[in-house]
Amino acid sequence: MAFLFKRLAKAAPIAFSQASRCESNKSSFAGFRFPLGAIAAVAGGASYFYLFSSPNLAYMDQINEDTTQKTALNPNQWIEFKLEDRALVSHNTHLFRFSFDPSEKLGLDIASCIITRAPIGQQDAEGKPKYFIRPYTPVSDPDAKGYFDLLIKVYPEGKMSQHFASLKPGDKVEVKGPVEKLRYSPNMKKQIGMIAGGSGITPMLQVIEAILKNPDDNTQISLLYANVSPDDILLKEKLDVLAATHPNLKVFYTVDDPTKDWRGGLGYISQDMVVKGLPPPSDDTLILVCGPPGMMKHISGDKENREQGELSGILKEVGYTEHMVYKF
Repeated sequence: MAFLFKRLAKAAPIAFSQASRCESNKSSFAGFRFPLGAIAAVAGGASYFYLFSSPNLAYMDQINEDTTQKTALNPNQWIEFKLEDRALVSHNTHLFRFSFDPSEKLGLDIASCIITRAPIGQQDAEGKPKYFIRPYTPVSDPDAKGYFDLLIKVYPEGKMSQHFASLKPGDKVEVKGPVEKLRYSPNMKKQIGMIAGGSGITPMLQVIEAILKNPDDNTQISLLYANVSPDDILLKEKLDVLAATHPNLKVFYTVDDPTKDWRGGLGYISQDMVVKGLPPPSDDTLILVCGPPGMMKHISGDKENREQGELSGILKEVGYTEHMVYKF
């Protein structure tokens, strides 16, 4: 299993991260500077390795699901999960595998996130310890037994990502959840368009995999994915495999700083990219948006106090309405 874990790290060469909303870090998006978060998680182990070795999407861990099975997560209680292994994915990104009782399931819904906490080393007025608390969006198969994987980009100023970077196998992290975001159900819309920036790919991948592994789900998916450079595209190999083997998934990449051999889009996501790359406004269309604050403001307007907030930006300009858009 350790060998497969290392192979997984090599098969997923680009990291992603984004909290919902985010750890306060900095990156650029087509000239803008804004905080960029640090979350994320990737489906792990043998089933993930199998994806890269087969043209067909397969999940080894979802056989004979017991609906009465206990869940490892608890939305009302902090649960400790042990770090089993970690692997370096890129110069500042690590893959972390956490374990739990394999007779249980994680208890993650599509699309939802988990909450993690780590002690700050200080106490409040009552003498109780203070914590860093950050949400992370796992994209591992919700049916995986005994483990979940987090793929985290570590930033110098990222308090929680720095804590993860300090972890060694055997250390534990406290987790609570899940926290439901969008309640996805098969065929809820004929077409789903997605706009992701950097680590904002994480909830998108949750929804994409839920659709593609269900033969009865006929949803058409279009993804516009923006990054600073080709090397920053997160899980590009995985996305390319999924798009190549599933005709209902279309992916378009755009970057700020292209290499000489880059063949994708240039610059931040434009009105033209949205019109050409996403399904048109319709009651049977849903557009999902997730990315750093600068991108969100540019595309859809930001969330307001954890609420969806008013729709603005490019999506409003091209005719989408608030009930057609969901902001992660």
